[in-house]
Amino acid sequence: MLIALLPGDGIGPEVIAQTRRVLEALSIDSLDFEEALVGGAAYKATGHPLPPETLDLAKRADAILFGAVGDPDCDALERHLRPEQAILGLRKELGLFANLRPAKLFPELADASALRPEVASQIDMVIVRELNGDVYFGEKGMRTTADGKREGYDIMSYNEDEVRRIARVGFETAMARGKKLCSVDKANVLETSQLWRDVVIETAKEYPDVALSHMYVDNAAMQLVRNPGQFDVIVTGNLFGDILSDQASMCAGSIGMLPSASLDNAKKGLYEPIHGSAPDIAGQGKANPLATILSAAMMLRYSLDHAQEASRVEAAVARALAAGARSPDLGGSMSTQQMGEAVLEAL
Repeated sequence: MLIALLPGDGIGPEVIAQTRRVLEALSIDSLDFEEALVGGAAYKATGHPLPPETLDLAKRADAILFGAVGDPDCDALERHLRPEQAILGLRKELGLFANLRPAKLFPELADASALRPEVASQIDMVIVRELNGDVYFGEKGMRTTADGKREGYDIMSYNEDEVRRIARVGFETAMARGKKLCSVDKANVLETSQLWRDVVIETAKEYPDVALSHMYVDNAAMQLVRNPGQFDVIVTGNLFGDILSDQASMCAGSIGMLPSASLDNAKKGLYEPIHGSAPDIAGQGKANPLATILSAAMMLRYSLDHAQEASRVEAAVARALAAGARSPDLGGSMSTQQMGEAVLEAL
């Protein structure tokens, strides 16, 4: 089994290095690693954020472990050359349309949440986000209006096949959990969302055991803070999912704790922490590697068929936290390497 390691920019290389140590400690037969440049690091070396050799490795690999992209040095580049275009390109080229972001509060981190402990302790959900449509992939550009003013535009659109495909992932995820699915949209003002809601309702007929509800995105954002325990699985579009999943991470304690999986139809996936490249702390050993380590656990479970080893990694993270392991984002002072070693010891 070949794992493509794409560390990327900022703290990406630091958290990927610790995660590789954990994976190697599992001693899984025939597990191989191959590394390539991506994002700003790739642009600086090759002139493109997603070089052909990196895309080739991603296509050959059984799974991809991704760090982060984003480099302030590249902010002035044309949009198609910016580091962030690498992750969009990988999603498109590999058909990674379904993003799964579990959000669960570790009991030891109740005090790290921005919510009251009795509210935060309720958090145990999965946000299923569509990845290949919406404003991120719609027609976009800059133009000049009739009165000579600059105007930017980004077109939001979904077709019914795209919605049905991600809806089924949402329903299947709910079937494996508490059989509750909340579809989040903005159908009161957006035609795109009205189609979304209509197709989700149609798809629900295939899953009579799942209780389906609907919620406008602004209310969903409020309810994540007010009563997060009401959610089991949320399915939503690209833009809304991007925002809500980051909000859920802070409700669960820290953006440095949440993993994610981006899957194709065959469960091949790209696995990454939901935090960014954090250039302000890059190279200082302050980054929390736990979200990346937990992303690797998702990789073991979904793409590599090693559920037992995935559970071992997740249990080791829990034991490390229970023993007091804390990086700066969790109110502690342990370095990236020390956090990785705490998981290794618990493994």
